[in-house]
Amino acid sequence: MKNIFKNKTILITGGTGSFGTALIQKLVFYKPKKIIIYSRDELKQFESKKRFNKKEHFPLRYFIGDVRDKDRLMLAMRNVDYVFHAAAIKQVPTAEYNPMECVKTNIIGANNVIESSIFNSVKKVIALSTDKAASPCNLYGASKLVSDKLFVAANNLVGKSPLRFSVVRYGNVVGSRGSVLPEFEKIIKSGSTILPITDKNMTRFWITLNQAINFSISSMEKMNGGEIFIPKLPSVRIVDLAKSFGKKIRLKFIGIRPGEKIHEIMCSSHDAHQTFEFKNYYIIIPDIYFQSKQKNNLVKKDKGKPVNSNFEYSSGTNKHFLSIDEIKTINKILK
Repeated sequence: MKNIFKNKTILITGGTGSFGTALIQKLVFYKPKKIIIYSRDELKQFESKKRFNKKEHFPLRYFIGDVRDKDRLMLAMRNVDYVFHAAAIKQVPTAEYNPMECVKTNIIGANNVIESSIFNSVKKVIALSTDKAASPCNLYGASKLVSDKLFVAANNLVGKSPLRFSVVRYGNVVGSRGSVLPEFEKIIKSGSTILPITDKNMTRFWITLNQAINFSISSMEKMNGGEIFIPKLPSVRIVDLAKSFGKKIRLKFIGIRPGEKIHEIMCSSHDAHQTFEFKNYYIIIPDIYFQSKQKNNLVKKDKGKPVNSNFEYSSGTNKHFLSIDEIKTINKILK
């Protein structure tokens, strides 16, 4: 596939997070002109500079800023070609207890990214979503569903401009900050053999950070605009994840947290009529008419097939579950 990033300028919102840091390491091999890290945490930017600026082949620039601040985004996006939008309030309980803060970042911030991209004639924008955006039962998922809708509909605002917006939706990133794996590891390192489990039936989709990065980049390369890209992933039973730490581990069931689901869904049955299956991923194509009149040729080009009318992609009914031994192998690779 053609290298679209060579000699181009890329901006990453939330660029000092787990995703942004790994994306930087990957993008430098595409030889971009510049990578702009846009985030609001000066300490994380300071740590990122220490990590990367010793290496001369990392063409990095840093902008302190919040996606809530459209004026700052407008400045940061000058002469930018591609945008990866990763900034968000992501913790489910945090969003439940601070609802308007979640709305300001995940919805208003998303709209600011869209308007700043249009104003600065960016070429392509990929927004990171979450499995919680499909059939949401918590505010985080609901806010990301609104964000997804905003980015899909934004293709109707560009007119004759080549600018396109698309979305990538995937499950829990193994080992990312705030995820269950590092929390379990922290508890075990403290000397405890008791791991808290919210519900014995709980399952989650499972994706490594490297897989998430590669999928986001490939989606950026092939997008036409308006698609929601969803990778095919294995599921994990959280009980099995806990058991993968050894026979001495005991489980303590503590009840579901505010806004938490037993199983996650990445394609709901409500979207089945717009969903197409490919070898390694699904695409939910837009059901709105774009003024650009651009036909979505990905389905034909990559030989996508429509799913059944009652199709639902759920971590609880997934065909592929990781065994305890497979979970152990992944854990070893990540260390």
